[in-house]
Amino acid sequence: MTVENKIVPLVASIDVGTTSTRVILFNKKGLEIAKHQIEYSTSASLDKASEGRRNSNRDSSPDAPLFSAEGVAIEANQYLEIEDLDNEGRIDPTLRFPKPGWVECNPLNILANVVQCFTACLVSVATVNKEREENGFDPYKVVCIGVANMRETTIVWSKKTGLPVYKYGIVWNDVRTLDLVTERKKNTPEEKQAYFRAKSGVPIFSTYFSCSKLRWLLDNDEKVKEAYESGDLMFGTVDSWLIYHLTKQKTHVTDVSNASRTGFMNLSSLQYDDELLEYWGVDKNKIILPKIVSSSEYYGDFSVPTNTKSRLTAYAWDLLKEFVSREPAVPIQGCLGDQSASLVGQMAFKPGSAKCTYGTGCFMLYNTGPKKLLSKHGALTTLGYWFPHLDEKEHAEPHFALEGSVAVAGSVVQWLRDNLRLVSRAEDVGPLAVRVPNTGGVVFVPAFSGLFAPYWDPSARGTILGLSQYTTASHIARAALEGVCFQARAILKAMSSDARHEGKKDKHFKNEVKDNTYEQSVLSSLSVDGGMSKSDEVMQIQANILGPCVKVKRSKIAESTAFGAAIAAAMAYENPSDRPLWKNFKDIKENVLYGGRPKEDAFKDPATAQKIFLSNSTTEDRRQGWTRWEAAIQRAEGWMTDSTYKSEATNDYDDSL
Repeated sequence: MTVENKIVPLVASIDVGTTSTRVILFNKKGLEIAKHQIEYSTSASLDKASEGRRNSNRDSSPDAPLFSAEGVAIEANQYLEIEDLDNEGRIDPTLRFPKPGWVECNPLNILANVVQCFTACLVSVATVNKEREENGFDPYKVVCIGVANMRETTIVWSKKTGLPVYKYGIVWNDVRTLDLVTERKKNTPEEKQAYFRAKSGVPIFSTYFSCSKLRWLLDNDEKVKEAYESGDLMFGTVDSWLIYHLTKQKTHVTDVSNASRTGFMNLSSLQYDDELLEYWGVDKNKIILPKIVSSSEYYGDFSVPTNTKSRLTAYAWDLLKEFVSREPAVPIQGCLGDQSASLVGQMAFKPGSAKCTYGTGCFMLYNTGPKKLLSKHGALTTLGYWFPHLDEKEHAEPHFALEGSVAVAGSVVQWLRDNLRLVSRAEDVGPLAVRVPNTGGVVFVPAFSGLFAPYWDPSARGTILGLSQYTTASHIARAALEGVCFQARAILKAMSSDARHEGKKDKHFKNEVKDNTYEQSVLSSLSVDGGMSKSDEVMQIQANILGPCVKVKRSKIAESTAFGAAIAAAMAYENPSDRPLWKNFKDIKENVLYGGRPKEDAFKDPATAQKIFLSNSTTEDRRQGWTRWEAAIQRAEGWMTDSTYKSEATNDYDDSL
């Protein structure tokens, strides 16, 4: 690639999350030059459409705020747009909840939102460039594009029309397949279950992954069945849907980090596994599966579907057409599932690095490098990323990770605010919680939609234990936050156990991991990002629960997920001399983390140093808290299973007293 001498290169990142879409343009320093975000309309918005405003707080006031997935109050501004059903002239929300436990997204709305956000960034850059050129500065120019996306969310569409066959995508946290996976698990021998998990890295008998969602669609929707039998059905996660519709070549691909979350990919071959497909009754000759590719390579040239034109002004559409017609064309060449993107965006490139993202849920990844480490303690084995064009062999190989997910994190803050009305603003939960030194014996297991790693119990439900007349709103708020943090500890404990166990067998792995941690242990620091990580109170609670062996480090990059996708795109050029922003991982750290200065000087400067939280709890407090937590987990597990309601007492029940 040849970059013009008199431009400042930017990389564009498309970041599609569970509740919003954003596009951000990054420069070499990792700074956001342009940004636009659209917060989705939801099925709850329909009740407010006549007022022309969405309101998640059930407040009839027209000035009532909107809240993000993390429970943070947000308002529309130059960079943030709140999708309005009435103003957009649509009757279908982007995110809807048609039945209890069902969560669906509108793929066409998401595609249109991406184009709208991208165009808004181009408009912003065009305005800035006029000022730059007038003042003798080189103009900004987008040179490549990366994609980050919510994983597991399943979309099926027609090859002939490009339109969804089932109108909505089934979102990752949808639990409609609970009966399906429960029945399959019951009828599959344990040794076969272990065999499938070793192949795929994930417990496929979970509502979480794409395999059961696709099976449900094939079983329950006639149009999907017909398209499947006729060979017209295309399957993909959000990355595949976007890349297919945003490339001139209509490229149908998925990167390894997304493919590893479908339950169909073999971790050893990094290709679809015939046995896994057969188990779910999926005939690869009848369905069009996306090709599995690396996270950082050329996928196709950026283009836009004409059906998004109605969402844009004439000026914006002309600007977009001009961008699309550029020579050479602007490539889409980076793709990562959102949690892998966050791992990369936090620059956790070395084995032994760990990160935690506190969003709607809570997601932890532990980088194991080229080592495919199969968990014995409830964590998942997933693909972290694969950047094949990097010069260093250790970096160019596929990198694996252990992963653990908590279904409820920021959403428990929403629940405290909207359902219990303990606070009026999400930001007030932390201060409310630290009014008391402990929970007063209250334990809150926020398993609103089951428990993920390391427990893997979809039938568990939210539980509050230990209430007394002494209990106050502060105790409940603190217990809710601790419930998120205890689940994080459970996952990190599982990952550490797996790493130590592997280290006993593989001395090279043990040494590699310990060499990259400051205390020579398998896990000594946790990099954090996401909405809840912005709260000092929450992060101090997390540090106290983890104990003195683990530092909690807040990310310097506010948009770590989007930045990870930007890195993937920037590293896709085969020749390092063609890379206009960064040449390698070291170059990224020097420019983004250290501001071009020596590492030691950057760490001494308060303006560039990371915020670090250390434990100030006692061993006795941590031991007592963990014991109570484990007891509460036992009471929450299995709540929705049939056996819960079947007992001798129930069988003998009659109405006589």
